[in-house]
Amino acid sequence: MVIKMNVLAIGAHPDDLEIACYGTLSKYVKAGHKVFVCHVSNGNLGHVEIMPDELSVIRFNEAQKAAEIIGAEHCSLDIDDQYVDSNNEEQVEKLVRLLRRVQPDFIITHSDRDYHRDHTETYRLVFRATCCASLTHYDSESGQSIAPICPLYMMDTLANTGFEPTENVDITDSIDLKLKALSCHESQIKWMKEHDKIDFVDFVKNCSRVRGYQCGVDYAEGFRPDMNYGRRTAKRLLP
Repeated sequence: MVIKMNVLAIGAHPDDLEIACYGTLSKYVKAGHKVFVCHVSNGNLGHVEIMPDELSVIRFNEAQKAAEIIGAEHCSLDIDDQYVDSNNEEQVEKLVRLLRRVQPDFIITHSDRDYHRDHTETYRLVFRATCCASLTHYDSESGQSIAPICPLYMMDTLANTGFEPTENVDITDSIDLKLKALSCHESQIKWMKEHDKIDFVDFVKNCSRVRGYQCGVDYAEGFRPDMNYGRRTAKRLLP
């Protein structure tokens, strides 16, 4: 009998999860698990021409559509770009309340050595909030039950740079759904094609292809478990 899990993926910006782990998340949904996706930042500085207030709304709606495509529940902590801060108590409290609502069996987030400060601060924010969420007297006025500390997996970096996976997930059967979800981020894809001359959907597809070559399948996503005390498990949690 397969035990159903609550899987929580936390990315810094709208589209980070689509890039790095949506193939894997869609497999969880297909297997009947409950998947929650959260972006910490609203992505309001991710464009040259669209102003921040307008862009944050656009990017939330794009992420919402992407989540609907794979059947995940979506939310945002609505922190401005470049202001993700694991030492900010308000941000910690926001994430703690999400963790206690979701009660995740495990979490996927950024690497602790990613290229972007918002990414590395998201990792630290997740690490800290998961500890706080397990403490009875932290934010006790919320009336929520604690969320036990759970295993934590770090997802691949952009362009697979500086990241060596220890576990791989075959996403050959979900690559099309992953790319369909990524394509919802029209503001980013259009901007990158016009200003950076990058076909971002093709870029992400090729990164998944490289990971697939490395482990003998057509397409794959790579992960590494957090090896700190209390984060390990004897179970195979990845699909």
